Amino acid sequence: MARGTTSTPEMADREKSKRIGVLAQLWPFMRPYKAMMGLALVALVLTACVSLIMPIAVRRVVDNFNAEDGLLLDKYFVAALAITALLAVGTALRYALVTRLGERVVADIRKAVFGRVIGMSPSFFDNVMTGEVISRITTDTTLILSVIGSSVSIALRNALIFLGGLVLMMLTSAKLTGLVLLLVPVVIVPIFVMGRRLRGLSRENQDWIAESSGNASEALLSVQTVQAFTHEDISRADFAAVTEKSYDSARKRIRTRAMMTAIVIFLVFSGVVGVLWVGASDVREGIMSAGVLVQFVIYSVMVAGAVGALSEIFGELQRAAGATERLVELLGAQDSVRDPDSPLPVPQPVRGEITFDKVDFSYPARPNIPALSGIDLTIQPGETIALVGPSGAGKTTIVQLIQRFYDPNSGQVRLDGMPLAAMTRDQFRREIALVPQDPVIFAASARENIRFGRPEATDAEVEAAAQAAAAHEFITKLPEGYDTYVGERGVMLSGGQKQRIAIARAILRDAPVLLLDEATSALDAESERLVQQAVETVAKGRTTIIVAHRLATVKKADRIIVMENGEIVAQGTHDALVAEGGLYARLAKLQFTEGLAAE
Repeated sequence: MARGTTSTPEMADREKSKRIGVLAQLWPFMRPYKAMMGLALVALVLTACVSLIMPIAVRRVVDNFNAEDGLLLDKYFVAALAITALLAVGTALRYALVTRLGERVVADIRKAVFGRVIGMSPSFFDNVMTGEVISRITTDTTLILSVIGSSVSIALRNALIFLGGLVLMMLTSAKLTGLVLLLVPVVIVPIFVMGRRLRGLSRENQDWIAESSGNASEALLSVQTVQAFTHEDISRADFAAVTEKSYDSARKRIRTRAMMTAIVIFLVFSGVVGVLWVGASDVREGIMSAGVLVQFVIYSVMVAGAVGALSEIFGELQRAAGATERLVELLGAQDSVRDPDSPLPVPQPVRGEITFDKVDFSYPARPNIPALSGIDLTIQPGETIALVGPSGAGKTTIVQLIQRFYDPNSGQVRLDGMPLAAMTRDQFRREIALVPQDPVIFAASARENIRFGRPEATDAEVEAAAQAAAAHEFITKLPEGYDTYVGERGVMLSGGQKQRIAIARAILRDAPVLLLDEATSALDAESERLVQQAVETVAKGRTTIIVAHRLATVKKADRIIVMENGEIVAQGTHDALVAEGGLYARLAKLQFTEGLAAE
């Protein structure tokens, strides 16, 4: 399988130009929790200050270890214990606040990303695999959780310890501090040089993880087809190849980060050893006390540890920056179909008149192949029309444009005289009920799948809709009746049962416009007859558009629209079109002759 991507030249430029600064784009999600951040910052500063006080207490203990006044020594030990207790409480408070903040912010990010993606038009998903989106919502946000809930606070604490320890080192011994500062440039350079490389590898690793998720999602969602065509070994090989590329990318990232960590720690602690050597000589010569040297050494270790921790955290921040970029891309993705800035209200009550005015349309993925050409069509309120024609004629495209999944390249689609583009999609879609060719069944009970059409419907209304769709009988025979869990994508149901649940869902919606896209394609003759009767009953008083290949299901339509190559080539009643000859007459002769032969 080819690797999917959402990259564009603009995204590539942005990827090159941004570093850890991209994490600033998380601020809008953190802003509502300023109080929590303030408390966490207070706890963080408190623990850092307490940590910096500890070496002073140790120095007093060391310098007074042989003092005759044992009570004074006891006081220093008690003070050290008190400082330790304060450090423990402050650290626990910081952990609780920061971890809670991280969980809260990441939950908000996940909701924002899902909320953005779930409203995108189908053209968005032409270029982005759903598995990749899921990976961004899960894996990438987990990285951000690690940063907000841990790394940032640890980085700030170590930065405070670094700065505070450096100042106190200077006050303890300017000479030794000067020697230490000579090492700083030597340590900082590899952090920045290798950190830049690490960020690119982190982004690459996350991309391959997303690709792996997309590959697995695609195969598992089509597992029966994979198995039916004995494609398991190829699917395993494809997934293994992508997973190995993800592993190779992770291995490069780990190697780079390990090298950076090793270099930084070696340089830092080598410097500490050298400075300690000089300090030991000063103690031997009486230039400083042992307590002062111990205090300086502790501060040196704290500062060195802070630098080492910052180098580790820098790598985490690099990974989180890559994850943030990927999430920001989703949040900032522009939809090809947008609601107007100043929408007009949907005409009330909705009569159901639908008008196509000189509509031309090509799918974004196939811009040079017209799907509809010059469509002029007015469907009167309450009229039942059928769209017929060969595959690829544009029938389903008509249904998609009525729901404004896409916008025409030219011309307008109107509902009761109001252009669809002038209204918000969620408002006018409330007036439409759909039965798609491939029914979507959710991993829930039969009752909840039908209630999806109108969430506030009562159980009695749900069952009435099921009866109208000829679904009540088979549902009541399920192990738990309407409360039976039907499995992911309705795997426990037959194709015809899925279709009848989808029809019941549309009936329950009770919308003035009813769209049936091959709604009876998966039904047996008896179920088709029952559903056809239900559709005829439900269609009364509603504008009903039926897409069908089987002409027997549309003979009673008020008007039949014959389409070919994206154009309307004929329209009229069944009898009139048969008498007229042409494409419809040929299709009718073919189908009805085959039907008689089959009988």
